[in-house]
Amino acid sequence: MDNLAEQDLLLLAELDVLFDKVDPVPADLVERVQFAIALEDLDVEVARWERAEELAGVRGAGPNTVTFTVEDLTIMVSFAPAGAGYRFDGWLVPGGPHTVEVRVAGHSSTTAEADEGGRFAVDDVPKGTTQLVVHLANGTGSRPRTIVTPTLML
Repeated sequence: MDNLAEQDLLLLAELDVLFDKVDPVPADLVERVQFAIALEDLDVEVARWERAEELAGVRGAGPNTVTFTVEDLTIMVSFAPAGAGYRFDGWLVPGGPHTVEVRVAGHSSTTAEADEGGRFAVDDVPKGTTQLVVHLANGTGSRPRTIVTPTLML
């Protein structure tokens, strides 16, 4: 029985080495996870991707657009290379004077105010793990609502 257990452990060790070579854990995985959960206000709603397949594999220099949704809000953002980073042009539907925060790992957040039509723009967004946080102006009841998107790797 001990011989079988030793063989199992040897096989598992060999599989571990194989997986480390074929599919290694990303070096920045811990940083990305910490970034995603480091929101000061943990009472947030997480938006989901819409049409994510359109973004996958796009490597051109032109603008790219991604859309996120929650129950009653759509967030669309177009980003284009600008200088050493990106320019974001976005729209919230329904519109309103909401605050949009752009978080990039290792950098301070940048905020922009959406106009009544829901349009917002942010210049000079650095490259890196990026997330949008939308602070809605008209929360339900007495509690303000905050929407957060999944992270983008720019």
